[in-house]
Amino acid sequence: MRHVMSTGQIIFIAAAVLVAFIIGFVIAFFVGVSYRKRVAESDIGSAEEEAKRIVSDAIKNAESKKKEALVEAKDEIYKLRTEAERENKERRSEVQRLERRVQQKEESVDRKLENLEKKEEQASQKVKEAQQKLEEAEAVKQHQFDMLEKISGFTATQAKEYLLQNLENELTHEKALKISQYETYLREESEEKAREIISCAIQRCAADQVAEITVSVVPLPGDEMKGRIIGREGRNIRTLETLTGVDLIIDDTPEAITLSCHDTVRREIARIALERLIQDGRIHPARIEEMVDKAKREVDQKIKQDGERAVMDLGIHSMHPDLVKLLGRMRYRSSYGQNVLNHSIEVAQLAGMMASEIGADAVLARRAGLLHDIGKSMTHEIEGSHVQIGVDIAKKYKESKEVIHAIAAHHGDIEAKTIVACLVQAADAISAARPGARRENLENYIKRLEKLEEIANSFEAVEKSFAIQAGREIRIMVKPDQVNDDEMVVVAREIVKKIEGELDYPGQIKVNVIRESRAIEYAK
Repeated sequence: MRHVMSTGQIIFIAAAVLVAFIIGFVIAFFVGVSYRKRVAESDIGSAEEEAKRIVSDAIKNAESKKKEALVEAKDEIYKLRTEAERENKERRSEVQRLERRVQQKEESVDRKLENLEKKEEQASQKVKEAQQKLEEAEAVKQHQFDMLEKISGFTATQAKEYLLQNLENELTHEKALKISQYETYLREESEEKAREIISCAIQRCAADQVAEITVSVVPLPGDEMKGRIIGREGRNIRTLETLTGVDLIIDDTPEAITLSCHDTVRREIARIALERLIQDGRIHPARIEEMVDKAKREVDQKIKQDGERAVMDLGIHSMHPDLVKLLGRMRYRSSYGQNVLNHSIEVAQLAGMMASEIGADAVLARRAGLLHDIGKSMTHEIEGSHVQIGVDIAKKYKESKEVIHAIAAHHGDIEAKTIVACLVQAADAISAARPGARRENLENYIKRLEKLEEIANSFEAVEKSFAIQAGREIRIMVKPDQVNDDEMVVVAREIVKKIEGELDYPGQIKVNVIRESRAIEYAK
C-alpha cells in the first residue's frame, strides 16, 4: 500500500539533513583545528629544542675559542715580555758602556784641566817676565830717544814729521816716475797703431757735410707775388702757416720770402708747397691745402728714400722699415751745425773701417754707428735725452744687445763694455772733432773756455792758466815754491781727471803745465 509523504514531512526531513550536515561540519572543523594545534605545538617544541641545541653548541664553541684566545694571549704576552726583557738588557748594557765612556772622558778632561792649569801658571809667569822685560826695553828705548834728541836736536814728533816728509817726497818722485813710465809705454804701444787705424779710416771716409740753418728763403718772380701770397685780409698766408706750422716772414727783402721754423721737416714741406704755388699761380686756401698735402707726401717719400739709401750704401740688411724712415728723418736734423744723417753715416763708416783693421765685426760696427744718434730723429716729439730715446727705439724694433749697448754708451753715460761700443765712441768723437764739422755759438764757446780755466785755477798750486787754440789746449803756470819737477806730472794728471769729469768737449784738450823759477836782482 503506497505511503505518500506529505509536504511537511519532506520539509522536516530536509531540515534534519541540513542540521546533521551543519553539525558534522562543525565537528569536522573543531577536529581539524585541534589537529593543526597539536601539529603546531609539536613543531614549536622541535624548534625550541633545536634552538636550545644551537645555543648550547654556540656556548661550547665560544668557550673553546675563548680558551684558545687566552692561550694565544698568554703566548703573546710571554713573547713581548721576553722581548722587552731582552731590549732592557741591551739598553742597560749600552747605558753601562756609555757611562764608562763618560767616566773615561771626565777623567781625560780632568787631566787636561790639570795640564791647562799648569800651563796657565807657566804662561802667567812668562807674561810677568815678558812685562818686566818690556818695561826694561821701554826704559832703554826712552833713554835712547832722550840721547837721540840731545844728539840730533830734534824731538820725537819733529823727527817723525821729518821722516814722513822725506817718505812723501820719495813716494811723490816714484809716483811721478811710474806715471811717466806708463804714459811713455802706452804712448809707444798704442799711439802708432791708433794713428794708423784712425788716419786710414779718415782717408777712406769722405762724407759730405751740409750745414743746416733755421730759415729757408724762397725766391719770388716779382714783388707783386707777395700780395697774392698774403691774400685778401691775410687769409692765404694764415692758411699756409696753419697747415705747415711755419712762420712766413715777408719783409723789405726784394723778391724773396723767408720761412722760419726750428723743425726742418715742416720748413721743407712749406718751401716745396710755396714754390709749387708760385709756379702754378693759383693761390687760394683750397689750392694751398692741396699743395701742402702733396708736399707732405713728397717729403715722406724722400725721407724713406734717404733712409734706404743710407742703409744700402753701408751694406746693412734686415732693418725694420719704420727704423729706416727714422733714419731718413735725420736728414732734416742738425746738431752743432752738423747734419745728423751725414754724421751718422760718417760714424758708421769710421767704426766699420776701424773694426776691419782690428778684426772685429765690421757690419755690426757700421749698424751701431748708423743708429747711435737715432734718438735725435724723435727729440722734438718725445721728452728725454737722445741717448735714452735711441735706446728705447732700438729695443722697440728688436735690435741686438750690442747695438743697444753702443747707443747707450756712445756719450759715456754708461761704461762701454764691448769693442763695438768703444769703436762707436771713437768714431763719434772723430766725426765731431774734424775741423769744420761743427759750429759752436759764441756764448757757449766763451763759457767752455771760462770753465776750462776755472777748473785749472781751482788747484792751490796753480798760479794762472790760459785757454788757447780755441779751447784745444790750456797752459798752466804753477807756483815753483809749492810744486817741484816731479809733482808737476801728478798735478797735470789730476787736472786732466777733473777736466774729463766736469767738462763736455769734442776731441781732446792738451794740458800743458809749466814751472818757471826766476832770480831777480837789481844793479845799482
